[in-house]
Amino acid sequence: MKINGARVLLTGATGGIGHAIARRLKAEGAELVLTGRRTDVLQPLADELGARAVAADLNDPAALDGLLAEAGDLDILVANAALPGIGRMDTIAVEKIDANLNVNLRAPMLMSRALLPQLLERGSGHLVFIGSVSGIVASPWSSMYNATKFGLRGFVSAMRQDLHGTGVSASIVEPGFVRDAGMFVNSGMETPKGTRTVSPEQVAAGVVKAVTKDKGEVVVAPVEIRAGARFGSLFPSINDAAQRMGGAAEIASKHADND
Repeated sequence: MKINGARVLLTGATGGIGHAIARRLKAEGAELVLTGRRTDVLQPLADELGARAVAADLNDPAALDGLLAEAGDLDILVANAALPGIGRMDTIAVEKIDANLNVNLRAPMLMSRALLPQLLERGSGHLVFIGSVSGIVASPWSSMYNATKFGLRGFVSAMRQDLHGTGVSASIVEPGFVRDAGMFVNSGMETPKGTRTVSPEQVAAGVVKAVTKDKGEVVVAPVEIRAGARFGSLFPSINDAAQRMGGAAEIASKHADND
């Protein structure tokens, strides 16, 4: 599908990855509707890109309904908003579990449900979801985050099959460790020693690739992380041992203690 001239709703536009995606989509000729919780960040970006800004908290069902009503007719959805879910399950408050499920999984599902009738009627459109390598392979102290990203990956894979032949499609873009933006940077966590990262601009390029080439899954990560994730998904016991040897639990548990 062509992005030039398409009307795009981008969620999570106030973060570094969201900024990069917004700027790349604008460069591709998209008409943007940007949303996020922080109006002090959202409006300047919208002004820069000649976009429409709609402030919304995707943890609030009423706000989600209002966002979709204000967004109007759309051609493309890029569901980028997400919350981290770090900590052992017995230490995570129920309110935090609900928020993670609402923002990371429920909101993308409900937006898809709301937008599909108009896209199917026109016989064109694309739904893009920003997942994570954490949706391919599990990691310690991240059961909540893993659950939402595994769920999102399954949702997109099945929906893509459902949409085959309709002119509407769906994709998931799965970054590895992103430098200068994303969960690790925002939380103050450090990536494991020796781990290579990708830039927010590379994630944005992955979104463009997913739409223009109709790719079901685009993993944006160095080759060793892509290979490790695939291997770990096939051999979870080996993955568990590798995570322990790499010190992943210690890194994540430090963040959970400060969360």
